Amino acid sequence: MIPLEIVTRENALIFKDARLYALRETPSAFSATYTDECRLSDEEWIRRVSQWSGARSKAYLAMDQGTPCGIVGGFLDPQDAIRAQLVSMWVAPSHRRLGVGSQLVNAIAEWVRGEGAGMLRLVVTSNNQRAIQFYQRLGFAITAKIGPYRNDPLLDDFEMIRALS
Repeated sequence: MIPLEIVTRENALIFKDARLYALRETPSAFSATYTDECRLSDEEWIRRVSQWSGARSKAYLAMDQGTPCGIVGGFLDPQDAIRAQLVSMWVAPSHRRLGVGSQLVNAIAEWVRGEGAGMLRLVVTSNNQRAIQFYQRLGFAITAKIGPYRNDPLLDDFEMIRALS
């Protein structure tokens, strides 16, 4: 098992490095872009931590011997107390298929369940079949909600949900 750390002010710059690497490595997996996020100052990254790990949110870094190898975030839905959103899921290529992704998703699911939510939602880009299959193995199902992927008009975003019991 790879240790998971909650994203805090103390590790905000490690989170920044991991997120920027993820945005470069797998750009179509995110709605944010490397170009936009690399412009943020270190102070802005430190301020963003309160959005990522606050009263209604939680973010984790997977750390292998002091090096980030995965990230994930979760947000409670402000309009629907039983729903939550899984966001920014990414695992470094060197750590894929080793259980790190499952660890990260399950950490968010556990936190969400502890907050009283019963449904976890995510959005995945239509061309990311490996991610879709991964999420299906973890109990997520594609819904009928499909929207345009903001960074490429040839791709769609698929909604996937998982009931938490």
